[in-house]
Amino acid sequence: MLLPRLRAYISRQTLISFLNLLRLIRRKAQIVFPFFEMSAPDHQSSAPTPPPFDPTQPAVPISYPIKTLEELESRSYFESFHYPFNKSTVALQSGSPSLSLPDRPRVIVCHDMAGGYGDDKWIQGGTNPNAYAIWHWYLIDIFIYFSHSLVTLPPPCWTNTAHKHGVKVLGTFITEWDEGKLICNKLLSTKESAEMYAEFLAELAVALSFDGWLINMEVELKPDQIPNLKAFVCHLTQKMHSSAPGSLVIWYDSVTTDGKLNWQNQLNEKNKPFFDICDGIFMNYTWKQNYPRLSADVAGDRKYDVYMGIDVFGRGSFGGGQWNTSVALDVLKKDDVSTAIFAPGWIYETNQPPNFQIAQNHWWSLVEKSWGVVQNYPKVLPFYTNFDQGHGYHVSVDGGQVSDASWCNISSQGLQPFLVFSGNATPDGIQVHADFNEASYSGGGNITFKGNLEDGDDFSTRLFQGDVLLGDLPLQLTYSVKSDINSRLGLHLNFSSTLNERKSVLLVNWNLNQFSSKFDEVIMTRQLGNPGTPPGWVIQESSIGMNGYRLTEIHALCYRSKPEFDERRPKSMSEEGTQNSTEYYAVLGHISIKTSGQNSDFPPSDSWLVEGEYIKWTTGSEGSKSVSLKITWKLKDGNDYPSTNYNIYVEKLAQGALGHPGAAPERVHEYLGSARVGAFYVDDLAVPSGTSNIKFIVQVCGTDGSNQKLDDSPVFLLEAAALANEL
Repeated sequence: MLLPRLRAYISRQTLISFLNLLRLIRRKAQIVFPFFEMSAPDHQSSAPTPPPFDPTQPAVPISYPIKTLEELESRSYFESFHYPFNKSTVALQSGSPSLSLPDRPRVIVCHDMAGGYGDDKWIQGGTNPNAYAIWHWYLIDIFIYFSHSLVTLPPPCWTNTAHKHGVKVLGTFITEWDEGKLICNKLLSTKESAEMYAEFLAELAVALSFDGWLINMEVELKPDQIPNLKAFVCHLTQKMHSSAPGSLVIWYDSVTTDGKLNWQNQLNEKNKPFFDICDGIFMNYTWKQNYPRLSADVAGDRKYDVYMGIDVFGRGSFGGGQWNTSVALDVLKKDDVSTAIFAPGWIYETNQPPNFQIAQNHWWSLVEKSWGVVQNYPKVLPFYTNFDQGHGYHVSVDGGQVSDASWCNISSQGLQPFLVFSGNATPDGIQVHADFNEASYSGGGNITFKGNLEDGDDFSTRLFQGDVLLGDLPLQLTYSVKSDINSRLGLHLNFSSTLNERKSVLLVNWNLNQFSSKFDEVIMTRQLGNPGTPPGWVIQESSIGMNGYRLTEIHALCYRSKPEFDERRPKSMSEEGTQNSTEYYAVLGHISIKTSGQNSDFPPSDSWLVEGEYIKWTTGSEGSKSVSLKITWKLKDGNDYPSTNYNIYVEKLAQGALGHPGAAPERVHEYLGSARVGAFYVDDLAVPSGTSNIKFIVQVCGTDGSNQKLDDSPVFLLEAAALANEL
């Protein structure tokens, strides 16, 4: 625990010097006092020692790093039970055929949160509703997952969600301390050895579908090892580019070309040879004010590949980091270079007041004010968001709650809105925020609009800044709303043509005349009468043709209807004297935008091959029974289905229920979780006595937000009667 605490408050250079001093003192003490090693008290615990982690054995899937060169060379990771679950399945949403980085100053965000592999290691989701997450993806170009293990493999939840938002993801290869020197002696023993390990790293990135590597050689090296280090970096870069177009290898400003561990904090002759053979350099964070400009001069036409580091913890960083991070960002933006923001988890780790949601939104609003928006979405169609942040207190599907358990899973994030931060706790008008307590339409989150609004007034706020070119097929827009009496919510869309002609379109379900002078076109939405829609949610639908235009902005518009004309208002309420209230409350559950040719067409259930593996029955002390197993599914014809999301349910069937639905009690579908690959591990599922069969249901989810009906979904049927044969 000491190292993480020290790391939070002092710089890396100081920490290295301090630890080297401690090692020297320890060695001296062992010489003078030979009993030094044996004199430590024996702290015994009554708790049994857990067995060592065996990645080959079936267990709840987790993400974990590779800690030794031997493990990397053996390729044992690919034999792990956990490997198939660690694959990212969401392709990078670039919006264009080119996967190259934009020609402008860019933003790297380097994770480094509490050592890594926390709540995010649970691939199928954890139980912490307040788990750390990032949701300001529209301010990020590249995300690096960082830890102090030799090979840091990004948990797939980060890659899935970052890719959904157009952000590339890198893992980290790091050598440090004395152990790092020993690793480098083997890694860099020959050119062939260096290139071999580079190929192992490239293989991992391609297999897990992340986008490259940060290379941090934070050790002293011998001068004769530098040529092989260059061969390692060069070969890794070339191998990544050939295996994964658009991939990146970034060098960290650490060891120099003379083998010294001497952070330069600027691009110069001591680190430029590494910069020249990869895709960019992540500069150390203790730079001086003129270093960005000097680095840009050295980089020439590659100045945007220079990422000047900023440590959010401070620790000697220019401007002091923390709430003054934008001081450094302003300098970098002025000098026209890129930035690498290190450890924004500072907000979470240090419990910045008043709470994480508000502090996170506030801190990132300062980044946006300094640097501006760097991503746009929607950039492709279909576009779907349920505003889920990847954590919460419940899970809903199509407006109905399927789980009331606390959870976290960053893979579940919907496309995140560009909400404007308001620091005023009691503003006049409408407050807008992500809400995890109100029952959701889909997932575990909504956007809530709450405050006061006078009759005849309206309030508009930005949700998304898009960049998607529309064709001749009309757009189909659907959104869900739940609101109080008189509170109405519409969508305001902005378009621009190739001739820079701008057009604003408003979608509302009441009082078109109120807005006719404010927008180029006002369209009345249709309320869908889906019989399965739970009470409270209203589904609005509309279509619009905008051939040749780009969808550039999506706004929410809040307004009020007059009570005497509100068909939703019970007549008895008009007698309670509330018709003059200015209170406003509405919840936006989801938005779906697609063309008429993009409706989900789910394969029938018998098109899937669903199997159970590693089936293990357990009997408890009082005769209770449980089962663990891995469920896999794939299309029988061998094709890949475009879905990257599946909901998993179980139905426990009593004796006689199968094949005789009339005699069966009310069916209960228990939600187990969601999967992003064609597999799900069921851990220790309780099986009540009298259960004859267990039906596992794999609900396929479309890219447009639609879900296959449970009765039409693929299933795996497990005979509980087989329990007697297994035990």
